[in-house]
Amino acid sequence: MFAWWGQMVVRLRWAVLAAAVVLVAVGSTWGAGVFGQLTGGGFDDPASESSRAAERITDELGPQGVDLIVLWSSDTVTADQPTFRDPVAATADRLREHPAVSSVTTWYDTQVPALLAADRRATYALVQLRAGDEDGKTAAYEELRPALDAPGVRTEVGGTVAFLHEVNRQTTEDITRAELLSMPVLLVLLVLIFGGLVAASTPLLIGGLAILGGFVAVRLVNMFTDVSIFAINVITLIGLGMAVDYALFVVSRFREELAGGHDTATAIRRTMTTAGRTVLVSGFTIALAMASLLIFPQAFLRSMGLGGMAAVLVAMLAALTVLPALLAVLGRRIDALRVPLPSRRRARGGRPAMGEVGGAWARIARSVMRRPVRYLVGVTLLLALLAAPFLRISFGGFDERVLPAGAAPRVVSERIAAEFPGATVAPIDVLVSGADADAVRPFADRVAAVPGVTGVQVAASRGSSTLLTVTYPGEPTGEVAQGVLRALRDLPPPAGAEVLVGGRPGADRDLLDSLGARLPWMALLMAAATMLLLFLAFGSVVLPVKAVLMNLVSIGASFGVVVWIFQDGHLADLLGFTATGFIEPSNPILMLAVLFGLATDYEVFLLSRVREEWDRSGDNTRAVAGGLQHTGRIITAAALLLIIVVAGFATGGMSYIKLIGVGMIVAIVVDATLVRALLVPATMRLLGRWNWWLPGPLDRLWRRFGIRETAEPEPTARQTRHPAFIG
Repeated sequence: MFAWWGQMVVRLRWAVLAAAVVLVAVGSTWGAGVFGQLTGGGFDDPASESSRAAERITDELGPQGVDLIVLWSSDTVTADQPTFRDPVAATADRLREHPAVSSVTTWYDTQVPALLAADRRATYALVQLRAGDEDGKTAAYEELRPALDAPGVRTEVGGTVAFLHEVNRQTTEDITRAELLSMPVLLVLLVLIFGGLVAASTPLLIGGLAILGGFVAVRLVNMFTDVSIFAINVITLIGLGMAVDYALFVVSRFREELAGGHDTATAIRRTMTTAGRTVLVSGFTIALAMASLLIFPQAFLRSMGLGGMAAVLVAMLAALTVLPALLAVLGRRIDALRVPLPSRRRARGGRPAMGEVGGAWARIARSVMRRPVRYLVGVTLLLALLAAPFLRISFGGFDERVLPAGAAPRVVSERIAAEFPGATVAPIDVLVSGADADAVRPFADRVAAVPGVTGVQVAASRGSSTLLTVTYPGEPTGEVAQGVLRALRDLPPPAGAEVLVGGRPGADRDLLDSLGARLPWMALLMAAATMLLLFLAFGSVVLPVKAVLMNLVSIGASFGVVVWIFQDGHLADLLGFTATGFIEPSNPILMLAVLFGLATDYEVFLLSRVREEWDRSGDNTRAVAGGLQHTGRIITAAALLLIIVVAGFATGGMSYIKLIGVGMIVAIVVDATLVRALLVPATMRLLGRWNWWLPGPLDRLWRRFGIRETAEPEPTARQTRHPAFIG
């Protein structure tokens, strides 16, 4: 199939390239409009108690949440002086008259002490918008923002809508910065790797095509279901990273085939039969890993899954169609515009000839395989040390501290917590349905008696429904808030009534419970899909299991480093983030999907060549040494290039993007060095021929449906003599 595919791409190369030009045009125009179409938020489980409470509150009492918090302050005058009071009161009155505003609550109207700072030099207003969805509220906020400024005093805006708006803005800015930082560095490194400008430009061309194609795909998906703005980060990160990896692998193999004396058409056919097959397996493996995120009900994670799948599949298709078509046009001109570099032992891609198993990487493999137990124990102990901090991971909710320190929504949240005694930015909502005022009153008294509760107010009442807002000290993600939440949910409701407890602390708790319930299923789906694909690719039941275990080892080390840095606060000043003492739970889940796919990607690159050598020689030691020699430099180069891509994102302002970026860099370094270069050869040496064990029925299944590089690999005499190969 792969040989036929190579021939077809060569024959239709101009049509394929024309289709790529059309995709670029559509992606850079219509596809780029995806930035204005996607939504923010999406962290809630629609079936959770907090989500049901929010929905019931709106249905039974009308919109009640605070959308914007407008903080007015002065360094010289107090809030009750005319130069402060008059412009602020006039601004609040104008806001009440605006058609997008439902209500405005200020200290001047209510004299609620929590709305006035302790030094009386600051006060804030609670603004509720009429729009019913996030997109409508965001549009209203953008229209309202100039009208929130009061002359003569400092104005800062926070609240949920302002927070999500700032997240969206910062995300777009981070993507632009990442691309500007990474693209020039990638080009320089690719020139060093390939030794020529033409060859070096091809991975960047495929990367750009993957990003634009991902934008088109996600905008199409957004026509049928809501997609979060955070999907853009994954599209750019995964799309560019995988496209560069795949193009590097394909172009290197193509140059190797040309160096072996083959003409252009034959070189492309052979490249598709080998490297093309590897790209196909890798692409589907990573896409299935990202698809595991679709089992979660949170739109945020589902959007990440959809974005990741779109980016990987477009990158894979581009590497299997557009890239070979381009190579068919270029032919030996792929080596044009060569750049003089220091001594290059191998001019054509720096890789050995296909039958050669000498070289530095082969020597590393043989050194490991002479002392496999020693290497296995040493590397395992080092990885266990890196993973150890993960054992003390603590989870908490998503808050304004993911933003840079100077962002207005974060400043508002921090100032209210520090300067306004008794104020709570995110109170706990308690909805009592089916009870009259006489029944609600004693229940409210019981709520007020819960340890940690600082106040209880009747926020709204209509018919038999009453909303109580409960305040507490500290942050919504703190232990006090979570303790109060648990106690409130344990309180018996009034006779004949129903009580739902929500608000932001409830949403945080429900998110953790929802993710924890589905995480085992996600892990099972990823592992099963990976093992199935690797079985079809390599004809073994041992190697897929080993690959999953190797993936978990590198991911565990990455998680440990992430906890040490972002939870414990090490390197916070250097990386520019604020340690919260916990990890937001959706971040490790997203990391698990991405890193599992990337680790499998490198495993596929290595095992593809090992299998090729095994089919040729039937010698396990020679196959591992040859496989590492042929792929060691490519995997290292691919890892370095991907680190550059990820590092560009890690420089952004969003701390959760920094966390994912740092975690990915650690996992890539560990996987490309300790795992692939040392741990995999050691384990394959200890397993010996059992690496390729396949029971009779599965062997027949693989020979019929397997994704093989050759038409029908025949076992060598040395293979058939071993009992593991007797069906």
